[in-house]
Formats: sequence, C-alpha cells, structure tokens
Amino acid sequence: MIEHNKITDTDIEESACCSHEGAEVRKKPAKPVSEQQQQHAHNHGNSPGAVEIAGWKKHWDLLLALFILVAVLVMKWGFGLSLPAPADLLVHAVAYLLAGREVLSLAFRKAKRGDVFNEFVLMSVATLGAFYIGEYSEGVAVMVFYQIGEWFQGSAVKRAKLSIKALLDIRPDEVRVLRGGTVAVVNPRDVELGETIQMKPGERVALDGTLRSASASFNTAALTGESVPDTKHRGETVLAGMINLNTVAEVEVNSLFRDSKLSKILAMVQDATARKSQTQLFISRFAKVYTPIVFFLALAVCLLPYFFTDDYVFNEWLYRALVFLVISCPCALVVSIPLGYFGGIGLASRNGILFKGGNFLDVMAKVNTVVMDKTGTLTKGVFRVQKVVSPVMEAAELIALAAALEKYSTHPVAKAVTEYAGKSASQPEVKNVEEIAGHGMKGEVAGKMLLAGNLKLLKQFSVSYPAELDGIADTLVAIAFGNSYAGYIVIADELKEDAAQAIKQLHRLNIKTVVLSGDKQSVVDQVAKSVGVDEAWGNLLPEGKVEKLQQIKSRGGSVAFAGDGVNDAPVVALADAGIAMGGLGSDATIETADIVIQNDQPSKIAASIRAGKITRNIVWQNIILAMTVKLVVLALGAGGVASLWEAVIADVGVALLAILNAVRIQRIDL
Repeated sequence: MIEHNKITDTDIEESACCSHEGAEVRKKPAKPVSEQQQQHAHNHGNSPGAVEIAGWKKHWDLLLALFILVAVLVMKWGFGLSLPAPADLLVHAVAYLLAGREVLSLAFRKAKRGDVFNEFVLMSVATLGAFYIGEYSEGVAVMVFYQIGEWFQGSAVKRAKLSIKALLDIRPDEVRVLRGGTVAVVNPRDVELGETIQMKPGERVALDGTLRSASASFNTAALTGESVPDTKHRGETVLAGMINLNTVAEVEVNSLFRDSKLSKILAMVQDATARKSQTQLFISRFAKVYTPIVFFLALAVCLLPYFFTDDYVFNEWLYRALVFLVISCPCALVVSIPLGYFGGIGLASRNGILFKGGNFLDVMAKVNTVVMDKTGTLTKGVFRVQKVVSPVMEAAELIALAAALEKYSTHPVAKAVTEYAGKSASQPEVKNVEEIAGHGMKGEVAGKMLLAGNLKLLKQFSVSYPAELDGIADTLVAIAFGNSYAGYIVIADELKEDAAQAIKQLHRLNIKTVVLSGDKQSVVDQVAKSVGVDEAWGNLLPEGKVEKLQQIKSRGGSVAFAGDGVNDAPVVALADAGIAMGGLGSDATIETADIVIQNDQPSKIAASIRAGKITRNIVWQNIILAMTVKLVVLALGAGGVASLWEAVIADVGVALLAILNAVRIQRIDL
C-alpha cells in the first residue's frame, strides 16, 4: 500500500522533460512530505494564484533580461540609435546570462556526462551561434522567450499537480476517539479496530466504519463525485473521506487507516500518474531519436551548401541552421501530452471514476463493446426475501436452516436471507462450510448435508426438485437437507435508477452492450428487456463468463467488462479494460480492475469512455498542431525565409497553445 505521505511533487515533472527545474531533480528520490507539511503549504499560499506570484518572484532575473532586451530594441527600432560595439555586446551579454545561465549550466553538466542531444544543449548552441554571427538581440530573444515558455509550462504543470493534490489531500490529520469515557485526540493511524470515533458537523470521516448514531447525513463527493447528501442510519457503512453534515456522529471503526477505501483510492490515483500511455511512451522514444536527427540536419544545412552553391557564405547558412535548431525543440510534445493524460485522470477522478493509468484512457477511447455483470452493476444488489416455500417443514425452520449456512457468504443473495432471518437463536450449528463458486453454499448440520444455492447446485449433488421451479423467473435460493429437496426462497433485486440511462448513453456512443450473469436466463432476459441491452446470457459460472468474453473479443474491437463480485475478477482481468463497481464491489475485483467507479452508477461507464475520447482528441490535436507548425517553419528556416524571431515565436507559441489545450481538459464536464 502506498501511503498518502509518499505523494511527491515529481509526478508530472518526470514527464515534463523540457522543464529545466524538473530535468535534474526528477532523477533524485523525492523526500516524503508529511500531511502536516502539506496542510501548512496549502494554508500558506500553495494555490494556483500563489504559484504564479512565486514564479514571477523566482524569475525576476528573466524579467530584467526581458526589460533590457525591450529597451535595446526600442532604442534601435524606435529611435534609430545604436550602442557602440563593445557596449552593445556587453549589454546583450548581461541580458543573455540573466535569462540563460541555468540553461547553460544544465547544458554543460549534461554534455560532460556525454548527453549532448537534449533541448538545453540545443538552445545553448543556437543562442551562442547567434552571438557568434553578431545577431545579439536575436540570441537574447531566443533565450528569453524560451525561458518564458518554460515558465508557462512549469506553471501549467504545477496547476495540474495542485488540482490532483487537492483531490488527494482529503484525510484528516487527527481524529477524536472515545476511550475510557473520555474523548482522546489522536492520529488516525493510531486508532484500533472496534474503537469508536466522533465527528462534529463539517468534519471529515478519517476511517471506514459502521454508524453507531441513529442517523447522519454525509457529503460523499470526495469518493463518488456526487455532491448530493447521503443519509446513513445506524448499522450502515460510513467511509473515510465523507464529510459529516448536520449532527455529531459516532462511527465504530472496522478498517485500519492503511486499509480504508480512501487509502486505496489515493494509492490508485498515485500509481496512475506513473503509468504512461502508449502515446506518451512513443513521444518519449520519438524525442530521443528526433533530437539527434535535427542536430545533424542543422549541421547539414550549415555545411552541405558549400558543395552545391557558388556564393556560399558560412554565416548566412549558419544562421539558417540556428533557425532550424530553435524551431526543432520538441518541448510542446513532451510536456503537453503527459499533461493531457494527467488532466484526463484528474477529470475522471473528480467525477468518481478512477483510472489506474493514462494507458487505460487510450483503451477506453477505443472500446466498441461493453460487457456487464447483472447483480451489483445494472441492479442494486440489495436483495429482499419475497416468499418462502417448503413442502416438508415450517417456513421459519427453512429460513433458519438457510441463514445458518448463508451467514458464511458475502454474496448479496446470502445477505438477504440472513437479514430476513434476523438473529434467531434457533439457527442450527453448521460444520464443514464450503462456498461453491457460481452455485451456492454447502455444509453439514447434525451429520446431514445442507445445501443452499441455485438449481445448478442441487443438480450437482443429484438432488431432485419439482419441475415447476425451472419456470420461476425470479431469483431462487433452493434448499436441500439430508440429500432431499426441502424448499425454496424467492429473492427480488431492483434495477439501479440510471441503468436504462446508462445503456442509452452507450448506444449513443455506438457501443454494443452485453450482459453476462450467473443468474437464471429468465431473470437475465427480464433485466435486459427492461434496460435495452443488445445481448444477455445467463446461467454462467465464472469459467462460462470467461468463455463468453473470449467469444466476444474474437469478433474484433476493444472490449470493456464491468462487474463487482469476486467471481467477476477473472473476466475483469481478461477484458481490454476492466471496470469495477467500487462501492459494493469486492476488494479482489477492485484490485484487478483498470478503472474503478466509486458510486456504483452504471452511467459512469459511458462517462469513462467520454473521458478517454476527450483526452485522446486533445492529445492528437496537440501532436498535429506541433508537428505541422514545426515542419512548416523548419522548411522556411532552411530556405532562408524564416528568421530566429519567427522560429522562437513559433516554438514558444505552439508550446503554449498545446499546453493551454491540454489544461482545457480540467474544465470539461463529463
């Protein structure tokens, strides 16, 4: 488990290889930052606005260099005045060193290590070359505008980083625990299982637990993306990250700090920033190959014309080569593309959808089929006993037998039976309990075999039952005792409110929908008809779901599977994109899944696909914009049409446009 205090400031900077601040730092292990330090930083101005102010203060020398450059150009172009040659060189050299000393230092250190094909060496060569041929103002301008572009890039990175850290930095540093009749204030890590914590109105829950107060309302937006208050009653689950709204609430802790649902969410978002998409990996590899190529092409632009032109002038062709070098800097790609994916992860997280990596944004953008489990995905998974039928014993006796066995299962159907039975003292003792995946439960009572599950379970143990049971459309728990049929319990589930809407949204995205369920075919058909699913398959064991999913994948295209139960973990892992319903879902499914939907709403499946498509579109817009502008200006520079002024403006301009386009993701509504 990755603890929250290990979240560092290098998550984005590892990708932002053009940032001269991050380039050297990103290889060093980051020091852990305590939650208290993070809160202190937050309280003392680490807002986006404060970052901008700090950035300008830090780069006062860049502002001074810009002032000197503007003053010299106004004097030269506005008033037709020129400084004497030594003074002109001295003034420009001062401005150049103010703006570029960090870049020159980095270029020197990297060159000493044998790394000569990078943007710092590229900018140093281009600007020193401009000084060599007497183009002082243009050399200073290239460095100044390059550094301004770098500052804007760093500011955008910090904004994105602060946005994600605001999402993550939601756990209290202290909690009130009821101990020995008094209230003790302790760190959440020091709270033990079974202890009771207390929250005042407006305070955030620090640990997962069960509500002991009669009722309380909570804001769950940090976990689910939904701001509608959720009222909990005594005995219901309360999760870390929820905000207590209207009354003093007491919660009995049932999960340690490191094991809470919120801790797992934070770990998933933390890990997501490190998992790069295929596009990011390609751009990183592309930049490593691209930079040395443009160095040698620039060298060719400078030297080869000597052999093919009669009026070759070295300084003229060197100038063209310098233009070529300036415009070829790949900063727009290597900064804006990771920033785009980071923005996509943040966009989804704010909507209660956790992507475990930028690569899964790419996968979801290509999905053409969504396969879903029924129970807990399209239905609430909150079952209620509707009817108890037994030809051989009283209904209460049958319920007591079934509950005695089902209490060992976490399946929603089993919970419905045990809740209906209540805390009956007449429940018999069950030994040798065994859960048979996709079938039900098996045990022994007084030396006799007890079965509780679906009709397939009875068939497996050769227990005969009335034929009319096969025709019942509702969910059944069939009971057998002592190798004889004992009766059945009818269980009903409800569709989620947005189930039909979710299917409609997927169809509007031209995505085919399929349901795979272990429930009876008649029940599955009934649900499929209600919500408008394209295909529905029932009576499937876990291996049957795997087989069906393989058949669906063989049709071609990208397939996503959404489920919540332990028996869904194999198909979640097999799908191109595995989606777990994170509220009701099992830990095994959540761990296996690539995407986690925190509020269990199936309509979020379509939202996750839209997040992938939005991210992909913006990333490719940036790639096309950057490559088009660079190729055009490269050609113009090699042909002697574009000057260093056009080159630097085009380079910085396209980088800023790409970054602003990437940042736009954070303002889009899903």
